[in-house]
Amino acid sequence: MRVARDAEGLAGLAGGVFVPTMGALHEGHASLIRAARARAGGSLPVVVSVFVNPTQFNDPADYERYPRTLDADAALCGAAGADCVFSPPTEVVYPPGAPALVPALPPEATEPGLEDRFRPGHFAGVCRVVRRLFDLVRPSVAIFGEKDWQQAAVVRAMAARDTPWVEILTGPTVREADGLALSSRNRFLTAEDRRAALSLGAALRTAGRERSPADAEAAMRRVLTGAGVTVEYAAVRRADSLLPFADPASPRAGGDPPGRALIAGLAGAVRLIDNAAWPGGQA
Repeated sequence: MRVARDAEGLAGLAGGVFVPTMGALHEGHASLIRAARARAGGSLPVVVSVFVNPTQFNDPADYERYPRTLDADAALCGAAGADCVFSPPTEVVYPPGAPALVPALPPEATEPGLEDRFRPGHFAGVCRVVRRLFDLVRPSVAIFGEKDWQQAAVVRAMAARDTPWVEILTGPTVREADGLALSSRNRFLTAEDRRAALSLGAALRTAGRERSPADAEAAMRRVLTGAGVTVEYAAVRRADSLLPFADPASPRAGGDPPGRALIAGLAGAVRLIDNAAWPGGQA
């Protein structure tokens, strides 16, 4: 398996299947790489980027403490079927003195009032780095995880507008045996925080049994606050646009579009997100 640090190291890999990551990889990432390998078959290359993107952190301290584990990440990528790990330094992604390419944000990045509200500037950084990585890697397909549901929606909308030659696919959230969604942030949870964090999955399951978005949101908040989680949002939205349903108080009708229950909150000092299909979330 090749490890590339610059554009020259990517020679001969254009047109393949791409899995963008920020490293600190776990089984959730491995599942995406295996999906990429299956999609690529034996003819297309699979490229995984490992780049901690400074432009998508609204808290500089969060950026500084983000785990850097390139050797372990490369080993996981090779075992999962990657042909190349692309781990560029910042100056390759954002060349000094070059004009910054900052794509216009699609509505999915500015209107839902979810991650866009609580992480100002985050999606501008996501769109900027994904657009730049697409230019460097030149994939035909890119795969993102569903745990970051809004991010996947933002990238899909941006790609449809700016890079229509890149097909955007998603892979399902992978969970630990106790139901906690896999995340690089889980390593920062204390034993007490982890017990609180399990309420995210419990809240999603509870929401899935409610008939209206408003009732589902109230139920999620009860579960989360009862476990000691500081709730940023616990929302049920249209799965496509992430905008509220027309009448959140009404039970879901057969003709309504699919919904998604989405949560962000703090277990101790660790910010976690999770989501599931609604109704009937299976978190």
